Amino acid sequence: MAGLIWTHPLTLIRPEETMRSVTINGNTFYNGDCVPGAEEHIPENTVDLIITDPPYGINGDRLHRHYNRDEGFVVEGYVEVPVDEYGEFSRAWIRQAERILRPGGSLYIVSGYTNLYHILAALRETGLAEVNHIIWHYNFGVYTRRKYVSSHYHILYYEKPGGRRTFNLEARYGTDERDPGNGSLNYCDREDVWTINREYKPGRLKNKNELPTELLVKMMQYSSNEGDLVCDMFLGGFSTARVAIGLNRRVTGFEISEPVFAAKTAEIRATKPGYLLPGLRTPEKTGDPPNRGKPWTDAEMGRLAVRFAELRDAGMTKKDAVAVLGQELGRGRWAIERMLKGLDTGG
Repeated sequence: MAGLIWTHPLTLIRPEETMRSVTINGNTFYNGDCVPGAEEHIPENTVDLIITDPPYGINGDRLHRHYNRDEGFVVEGYVEVPVDEYGEFSRAWIRQAERILRPGGSLYIVSGYTNLYHILAALRETGLAEVNHIIWHYNFGVYTRRKYVSSHYHILYYEKPGGRRTFNLEARYGTDERDPGNGSLNYCDREDVWTINREYKPGRLKNKNELPTELLVKMMQYSSNEGDLVCDMFLGGFSTARVAIGLNRRVTGFEISEPVFAAKTAEIRATKPGYLLPGLRTPEKTGDPPNRGKPWTDAEMGRLAVRFAELRDAGMTKKDAVAVLGQELGRGRWAIERMLKGLDTGG
């Protein structure tokens, strides 16, 4: 990275040089620092979804020591953030993320624990609101001898208040879909601990730390729709960009490293829009019950108790009785089961 200099607030620049950009199939990517880059190139309130994996500030040029990895196929040019500047670095880029998100837009930040407190502190200085703190558990954790193995990252899921946030409840599983043990597939998929393995890429060109496709697909399915604009403030291996294109989203973002930018934009040129769509699971949607979310009346609760007893006395299983009551009362399965429990009707 000869010729690059650090400036406050943590911006790598070449004097008297404008930021290089490449547009591929209508998606524009910028080779430069995301803080001045976003300020100059992305208008406020225009981005639907940000998914980003900022530098971890843990001497990332030596990540192979943590993960026992052969660096032979890793693209050179990784740019790390000095530890003593990580707080200001976080505040600077998160302010830009807040500015460019539309009201109701969503932000996912993937972070290790080392500098998590800096990111949380920066978020608290904004008007962004927390939605979930997700734990991503993965394989190939950091090898240790004298402490527990670290095998998770944090995913901070925030929104910009002021608009309707996209959350596609049945994007992956219908609310009534069940596993063999009668557990809700939708509920399980939406729990805030995700077990998704890293992608092992032996003999393939890669960045220092790339997010797996499965992880990115999940976030984009729930938090965006086709045609939405997705932004990655730190493109790195361009995984977010590749998945966004594969799901027919528009995408933009920033990568400060010239070697990484050159290698990955060449790969993006060969990425076919929508290539991931044929492989997505089709959820079995039932549609929202007409009375979902409405308060229960005394008459409804009385009818529920009487009809449940009648159906059970007629020999119907509890599962089938709940399904019938859902149709009759216009309520979802979980609402029926919660109310039955509250009424203490028994099984």
